[in-house]
Amino acid sequence: MAVLMGTKDGAAFIGEQLQSLLAQTWPLVDLWVSDDGSTDATISIIEAWRSRWNKGSLTLVEGPRKGFAANFRSMIIDARIDADYYAFCDQDDVWEPDRLESAIRWMEAEDKKTPLLFCSRTATISETGVPEGFSPLFRRPPSFRNALVQSIAGGNTMLFDRAARDLLAKASARTEFVSHDWWAYLIVTAAGGRVRYEPRPLVRYRQHATNLVGANVSWKARLSRLGRLFKGQFAIWTDSNLGALAVNRDLISRDAALCLRLFIRARKGSVLRRFRLLGKSGVYRQTLMGTLGLYLAFLGRRI
Repeated sequence: MAVLMGTKDGAAFIGEQLQSLLAQTWPLVDLWVSDDGSTDATISIIEAWRSRWNKGSLTLVEGPRKGFAANFRSMIIDARIDADYYAFCDQDDVWEPDRLESAIRWMEAEDKKTPLLFCSRTATISETGVPEGFSPLFRRPPSFRNALVQSIAGGNTMLFDRAARDLLAKASARTEFVSHDWWAYLIVTAAGGRVRYEPRPLVRYRQHATNLVGANVSWKARLSRLGRLFKGQFAIWTDSNLGALAVNRDLISRDAALCLRLFIRARKGSVLRRFRLLGKSGVYRQTLMGTLGLYLAFLGRRI
């Protein structure tokens, strides 16, 4: 089991996160930390933890210093990291003790040749650790048709098997991406892999004053996300995702390829044509309001 942690100036909270990793019920955990240019005490804290890390190895590497997505990408494609299971990890969260074991037990019962991705709901906490609520509870099934227009879970909740890591590494070596969590959901479902969304929160997701996701649970936050649809921000992200998928055509299943062609065609042409092709593609967001916003934004050429 390899945990891939991205860090940058995380000294204030990284100790609490490392303690929650050490308290995991899964016995063997190799921790890989890619530091993206910290100027605080992050590196010295990690070094001090070497003597306390009794679950496996602790390896500190230098990140590419090009932002969080590039930092996680560098770990995804790093051939030195070899394990049966992998998990993304942020520097300032707190994991529930069975966070790793819950995901691995599900994967152990699945086909080893199938790319598997596990993700979950989160419990949000304040900077000081006070409970604030929960991320939205999604009930529709994870799929490529959903992944094209929505990322349903944070990377801090994701765990994937060797088949999914091999797929991710191959695809990520060819392209950059907007966000490692959305990209993982997108490429695993595109290739016909399986995704499990666990409704039980397994990660306490720390919110900071600068977090746009601040209250993932509030109507204000949900309206903010819909607002980004209408402002065209999602169109920029979608362009990036479609470009990344284009260079990985050989990894995409026949069903996903059909959906993708319809979705791409639906972004062009008359209003009626866009509406018809979008419906035919079957893409959806997880909530009725989200799907309605998607259709309205699509018809207005905002996605």
